[in-house]
Amino acid sequence: MITSADPASSVPDLADVLAARQRIAPYLGPTPLYRYPALDTLTGTQLWIKHENHQPVGAFKVRGGVNLLTQLTQDERNAGVTSASTGNHGQSIAYAANLLGIRAIICMPEESNPVKVESMQALGAELVFHGRDFDDAREHCEKLAAEHGYRYVHSANEPALIAGVGTYCLEILETQPDIEVIVVPIGGGSGACGTCVVAKAARPSIQVIGVQAEAAPSAYLSWRAGQLTAATTQTIAEGLATRTSFELTQRILRDLLDDFVLVSEHALKSATRTMIEKTRNLVEPAGAAALAAVLSDPDRFAGRKVAVVCSGGNISPAQLAALWQ
Repeated sequence: MITSADPASSVPDLADVLAARQRIAPYLGPTPLYRYPALDTLTGTQLWIKHENHQPVGAFKVRGGVNLLTQLTQDERNAGVTSASTGNHGQSIAYAANLLGIRAIICMPEESNPVKVESMQALGAELVFHGRDFDDAREHCEKLAAEHGYRYVHSANEPALIAGVGTYCLEILETQPDIEVIVVPIGGGSGACGTCVVAKAARPSIQVIGVQAEAAPSAYLSWRAGQLTAATTQTIAEGLATRTSFELTQRILRDLLDDFVLVSEHALKSATRTMIEKTRNLVEPAGAAALAAVLSDPDRFAGRKVAVVCSGGNISPAQLAALWQ
């Protein structure tokens, strides 16, 4: 198995994010940052939505996948890559591998979002279904990588993934330099870490707030405790559903994240409906988590200039129908 560098000594910085932007520019354009008067009225804030659901695979993680795979050695490319995912990270690896002609094997839970499954299959990835959740699939993936010598791409402990996804924060601050707060969903934590790296380098007063589901709080509990902590994953937001937390992302979050909040399943469903109704965009529950945090605590954000990251829009027809049941 070929793995990444020791994550404890590989924290990316602003220079890495700037280099990532140059690396991914031939493949991915900037995504919109839109403001919606109806959401301003509803939240009492000046609220901007960073539409990562407009990416080619409908989620922010593709930035990291392209940044990482374009840097692989020829030996790593020849070996092929493998990773575990509930869907959006897997799509990012599949997309980049398709661009570069690299074999990709993605391990997923047995009951995975069919929209994400179909996308990866169309991109030419080989899918392996194993276990009930992300961590079951991850453990199986690590075994396959060791057995076959694939380049194993961890979904969080990869500096190049963090640097790649941090490019969306560059775009936020270049479009709206006076943003005061950025709210970002957290599963494994790569998006929040990239946001922290860029925001704190650009202007330390910018507040970065992470959001996870109450029903899948491992990253939140780890951040609070200062050590890696496992938890259950019973949330409707598969993009937030990690049973364990990860060394590199937790290290960055402990150093740079201003606050971390949990939102209920009811809040996630309500925010997903609201995002669809007010922005006319499809959004998955993980992609609406940041808005759920604002709607759950409006006094905290009232009158401030807030950017919320819509991390993905890959909602299945069944999930969509269930929102109004």
